[in-house]
Amino acid sequence: MSKRIIEDLQYKKTIPIRLSSIRDLVRMASSVAMMQPTYIIRYKNRDGKTILGFLAVFRDYYNYYGLPMFYYVIDENDTLKDASYVLVKLDDAGERIEPSKTTRPGYVAVPIINVDKAPEFLLPQDVE
Repeated sequence: MSKRIIEDLQYKKTIPIRLSSIRDLVRMASSVAMMQPTYIIRYKNRDGKTILGFLAVFRDYYNYYGLPMFYYVIDENDTLKDASYVLVKLDDAGERIEPSKTTRPGYVAVPIINVDKAPEFLLPQDVE
């Protein structure tokens, strides 16, 4: 990416929104996945903490068009460390959210993508 493009994007950072729990993050990501492909991004911030999140666009808010939102949680215990997917199933028994290495029929599968490096305007480093 050219230096000029990065400089132009410095003021257009994503808006981080911390959610209460991994369950909330997965529930939100899986509901969005019904409308468009969605994945959870996993990366380490500057402090070495594991951040799980996904990017979404908040459309048509007054004169703001396409605000980039980053919904995230800090995975303090590396709960999803070995997972490649998070599976979600909602039925008469209730809501089930399971980390998994594979997909399974009857579940909404949200992939987890490991990101090694990305521009800070895209994936915030200073989230708490």
